[in-house]
Amino acid sequence: MTSPAAGPSPADRAKILLVDDSPDNLVSLEAALDGLQQDVIVAQSGQEALRCLLQDDFAAILLDVKMPEMDGFQTAELIRSRKRSRHTPILFLTGYKNEEHLFRGYDLGAVDFLFKPIVPEILRSKVSVFVELSRNAALLRHQTEILSKAERKFRALLEAAPDAMVIVDAEGRIALVNSQTERMFGYQREELLNQPVEILVPDRLRGRRKGGVEFPVEIALSPIETEEGVLVTHAIRDVTERERANDRIRELNTELERRVLARTQELSESNEALRRSNEDLNQFAFAASHDLQEPLRMVALYSEMLQQKYTNRLDEKADQFISFIINGALRMEMLLKDLLAFSQVGAVNEGPPAPVNTAAVVEKVLLNLGAAVVENRAVVTCDELPTVEAHEIRLVQLFQNLVGNAIKYRSADPPEIHISAKRQDEEWHFAVRDNGIGIHPDYVQQVFGIFKRLHGHAYPGTGIGLSICQRIVEGYGGRIWVESTLGQGSTFFFTLPVRVVRPVQRPTARETGVPAILKS
Repeated sequence: MTSPAAGPSPADRAKILLVDDSPDNLVSLEAALDGLQQDVIVAQSGQEALRCLLQDDFAAILLDVKMPEMDGFQTAELIRSRKRSRHTPILFLTGYKNEEHLFRGYDLGAVDFLFKPIVPEILRSKVSVFVELSRNAALLRHQTEILSKAERKFRALLEAAPDAMVIVDAEGRIALVNSQTERMFGYQREELLNQPVEILVPDRLRGRRKGGVEFPVEIALSPIETEEGVLVTHAIRDVTERERANDRIRELNTELERRVLARTQELSESNEALRRSNEDLNQFAFAASHDLQEPLRMVALYSEMLQQKYTNRLDEKADQFISFIINGALRMEMLLKDLLAFSQVGAVNEGPPAPVNTAAVVEKVLLNLGAAVVENRAVVTCDELPTVEAHEIRLVQLFQNLVGNAIKYRSADPPEIHISAKRQDEEWHFAVRDNGIGIHPDYVQQVFGIFKRLHGHAYPGTGIGLSICQRIVEGYGGRIWVESTLGQGSTFFFTLPVRVVRPVQRPTARETGVPAILKS
């Protein structure tokens, strides 16, 4: 049994073993030792005491000499035969003095004899000495183990280092080296100990192998405070290959600079030719669209005049043919305008990008689309939108095409359009969501192609609007894509780089005269 003890935590308490065949004696011994506040283990025979020793280590053993079956001396002899308990202090308890017993007890390694009746104060005084010795011994073992582990770890780190590690004492002599030092310099470890460090590194930039061959090195020094004084760790790295690589890099850089200069000259000449070609192309596109629109307007005008003048005078088929001519001329005029707009995206020098409030851009777009918004009973809402660096005219084109498409490709319900933006890393992610007719999954990847019209002539347009959107977004280094479900609407996403410090608060809503514009 173990007696309860208050005071030190269980981890700090020492264990004391009481061995006596008399329960009364054990009770009195426990009572006497209770003031020490240690863990007291009792055993009523030598065999039971040995079993206790198999499980625990003890600061002291109080062993009764006279016990049946196995007396105290026999028990002590077995205790001393075990390596683990060979040095555990044994105090014999006996009721009478006998020189033969004393000699035998001390011969078995007893540290003291206590004669019955035992004085509690003397018992506690003697046992407390051994408890303190046990604690000190345990602390010493613990500190020794810590130091041993630290030394092993230190040596393992030295051996694992990829560099040659040389530890030098205050006099500049080598005290310790690792195996990498032997491999790098060609010496055996015993040849280097107590030698001046200059045998390996005659100066800070050169190492010297056994035999006198020198090579470039890089050295890092780290002082270490020890009981023997300051030691200095030299981490020595062979940089021969790095020096060769640096020489090769310098050669390659020189060659690269020569080629870059030549290529830059070629690109400069090509860019100049391309610039002239683009100017010619832009002039041609403008002239072609302008010159072609005039005859188309004339065709449409005279066709309309024919239709008005000869209404009900020609047969039904003739009226149909005239309608075809008028519609074809109008579509061609719209197509030329869109082609001109597409060719001019990014082609005209509009100056550097400037901060543009996208909330104000959306309001301008809704004013432009005011008639379509009212006619279709569209509801347009938007979250707080940021300020980005761009060109206002291009952002108006971008949002007007996306919002206009959302109104144009409406379902049976009135259009509901929501515009939002959120920042992700160094980009603004915009979204224009609608509840329109949606796009079939087979055509989602095609909608940005020029002239791609997925609904034939059932809806007005030329199929260039989304191509213009893509060209505008990609001109600023962004991306544009669409997610859609047929019959459930579409969401067009696009990104613009962040080039402003912070998003700007949306301005106070202006009275636009268009009742469908809602501010969320």
